[in-house]
Amino acid sequence: MKILIFVITAALMSTDAFAQNASEQKKKKTTDPQVVETACGECQFGLTGKGCHLAVKIDGQAYYVDGTEIDKHGDAHAKDGFCNTIRKAEVTGKVKKGRFKVKSFKLLSASDEKK
Repeated sequence: MKILIFVITAALMSTDAFAQNASEQKKKKTTDPQVVETACGECQFGLTGKGCHLAVKIDGQAYYVDGTEIDKHGDAHAKDGFCNTIRKAEVTGKVKKGRFKVKSFKLLSASDEKK
């Protein structure tokens, strides 16, 4: 019986620690500046929608961006535009309700992207 109580207590403690750690990591990842992939959500990341809209990919998950627009960063349909290629940007913000609420968005130059 003591072993069963010990196992249950250990499992609960590890679950709580994991949940807290995951929460802290998610908060940190979405508020600190980070370099992410960015492109047209429909054309490059396969998101559903009509037209062309800016998106970022964080930890393998694509999110539409609120707070800036695709056309504020050049011609989306140019050879190096968001509809034709995936670029990198340094961003700050948070994922809320399945969308990335951007506070800052700095598109990296081609030479910075290779670093």
